[in-house]
Amino acid sequence: MIATQDLTTMILAGGEGRRMGGRDKGLETFSAPGLPQAPLIRHVAERFYGQTAELLINANRNLDIYRQYGDRVIEDAEAGFQGPLMGIYSGLRAAQTPWLLIAPCDSPALPMDLVARMVAGIGLHAIGVADDGERMHPVVALIRTDLADDLLGTLQAGERKIDRWYARHPWCRIDISDCPEAFANLNTPEEKSRLEAALDVRSSFQQGAL
Repeated sequence: MIATQDLTTMILAGGEGRRMGGRDKGLETFSAPGLPQAPLIRHVAERFYGQTAELLINANRNLDIYRQYGDRVIEDAEAGFQGPLMGIYSGLRAAQTPWLLIAPCDSPALPMDLVARMVAGIGLHAIGVADDGERMHPVVALIRTDLADDLLGTLQAGERKIDRWYARHPWCRIDISDCPEAFANLNTPEEKSRLEAALDVRSSFQQGAL
């Protein structure tokens, strides 16, 4: 079992937000039952507070704003918006613990017990990837930080595909199939609006059942 002091969490918020019209996706507001309208980064960060040694945020702009939601803000090790694999490397390099749990800034419905689930499912593997029963979510993963140098070499060779790097190491799927909707990625304003509406409907149904 991975102890709290041996685990760092990092939220990936360093992308260009192309499908959001170039806006900083992590700072897009989102409304969820029980919480006031708040930036996506806050909704995701709520899943991790107090559960790991440190909460990092990988961001490449609006750094002062992101500092409100985590312990440290980590910029990409190399500029140019080179994709999530560069963000993962930057986190592996910055973490001061043996393990790093990553999650995207645009999945505000992730399970509140995601940390415990990922830790329970990793076994003896070096990488564990969340699986919703239909597909894997490679940016929701638990990774040993001593893989940083290997990932650097992979990046220097021009590789940018996360799954191809994972396949180089002992990895496993971690079953989180009881809540597949939790992994919805909000890449566009329309997707954000749809998830807000779906969560409102679910909350109303649950309250009516009480």
